Amino acid sequence: MENLKPLLDFFEAIQNDFRISPSHIAIYTALLQYRAKNGLENYIQVYRHDITPIAKISSPYTYHKCVQQLHDYGYLIYEPSFKKTQGSKIYFTIEKEIITKQKPI
Repeated sequence: MENLKPLLDFFEAIQNDFRISPSHIAIYTALLQYRAKNGLENYIQVYRHDITPIAKISSPYTYHKCVQQLHDYGYLIYEPSFKKTQGSKIYFTIEKEIITKQKPI
């Protein structure tokens, strides 16, 4: 059950956040799955082509837009690498106090 805590916290936080779409949810859960398969570290290095098939997202634009928005909304920290040989860093803001803070609209 402890492995589900980040996902449960995320769902609780987005319950009243109208900005979050099914694409955001798919990408966030795909990132959590990728994280679980790679040792449950708080930050992961990922390539878009590793996450989009898991999230069932085919457009690179949708992926980058949603990840950037999740970063802007405070659900994760996204550090793009802009290098083909190095994945972007994703940090999970899994503490409930951090994840429920939303920027004013």
